[in-house]
Amino acid sequence: MPYFLDGNNLIGAGRRARTPGEEDRAALEGELAGRLRGMRSSVTVFYDGPPGRTRSLGSLTIRQPGGSADDAMLRDIGASRDPGQITVVTADRGLARASEDAGAKSLSPGEFWDRFGKRAATPGGAKGPEAPRVDVQEWMDYFSNPENKKT
Repeated sequence: MPYFLDGNNLIGAGRRARTPGEEDRAALEGELAGRLRGMRSSVTVFYDGPPGRTRSLGSLTIRQPGGSADDAMLRDIGASRDPGQITVVTADRGLARASEDAGAKSLSPGEFWDRFGKRAATPGGAKGPEAPRVDVQEWMDYFSNPENKKT
């Protein structure tokens, strides 16, 4: 089941940041990556702002389509073959209502975080910060994609 996350909205709700910066985005993405590890759900985070490149990290995709993240999510829902499988995560009632009108489901940020529980356990049960797990195939796929190569 794909989840579309209103990235700036989640940061604003969770970190109380009016204008999220790169540090806020990195924190959200790190938290999501930790919680998604070992799960079968796919999550796409949409950010407002100028166009940026799309990054894919396994089941986590980061998109900055340019302009309004809300508009981009609604376009993607409209283009989906099965919008009923998509869940939009936002605290924005207008976006939640528009998503539902387009056939998707919606969750509040709190419901989303509850559904995905805690971060994945540290490998080997070690105490301290979680050691990142490396998925070699994921890196191979990433670096073999011409869109990810800098020119």
